[in-house]
Parts: sequence; structure tokens; C-alpha cells
Amino acid sequence: MTKSSERHTPRRGVFQLTVQGDFSSAHCLRNYQGPCEMLHGHNFHVEAVFEGERLTQDTEMLMDFKDLKAALNAVLDKLDHTHLNNLPYFQRRNPTAENLARYIYWELGRAMEGQPAQIHEVSVWEKAASKATYFEVS
Repeated sequence: MTKSSERHTPRRGVFQLTVQGDFSSAHCLRNYQGPCEMLHGHNFHVEAVFEGERLTQDTEMLMDFKDLKAALNAVLDKLDHTHLNNLPYFQRRNPTAENLARYIYWELGRAMEGQPAQIHEVSVWEKAASKATYFEVS
């Protein structure tokens, strides 16, 4: 009979940290056959999940939540109280919740270069019961 520790294959451990934020914007959906094709607004809610494998030796944290929240807020500040269709990224893409999640993900990816935590996924809610999530797989 083998010992329990001999049967267990070590697995890679990953830590996930989640921060949330909000912004208010207007948009109109191009090529949409319905009322959302007209200019309207939302109070969007955003959740960003970061991940990494190593904790710092001194604080034993992956990263400080305040730094992750600051990175998210820096991205959301560019979207807050704007007409999304007028922003360069959304002049070529429809400002859907899906495209907002991807945009925020990519912006956070750039902001987190060289940091111990990297963006894992971003979710955007237009209202409490409607959420779009974007993440990338290898």
C-alpha cells in the first residue's frame, strides 16, 4: 500500500483576486432592430478577476487590492459619462456589453504588464440580470 503523499501529484496553485467598479455611459447599438438602436444609457457594473501564482515574501499577498482597484478605475474613468459610440475603439465596433468586456480586459492587460497579477477575466453587467464575460484561452 502506498502512502497518501506518494499518490498525490502536486498541482500548480493559482490565486485569484477580484475587484469591482461602476461607470455610467450612453450608447446606441448599430444594426440592432429594436429600441436599443436609439441612444440610451446604463449604469454599468464591472468585475475584474486577476490571477497569479506567487505571493510576496514580506506581505504574503499577490497584490494589494487598492492597486488592482486603481487599475480598474483608471480604465473605467475613460468610459464614465461618455457616449461610447464616440470613443475611437467603439467607432469601429458596436458598444455591446461583450465588446465592453473585451475592451476593459485588453486595457487592464496593458496596465498590468510586469505586475505579479495578470488579468484573467472581465464581466460587464448592463443591469442586474444581464452579464457578458470576456477571457482568453491558450
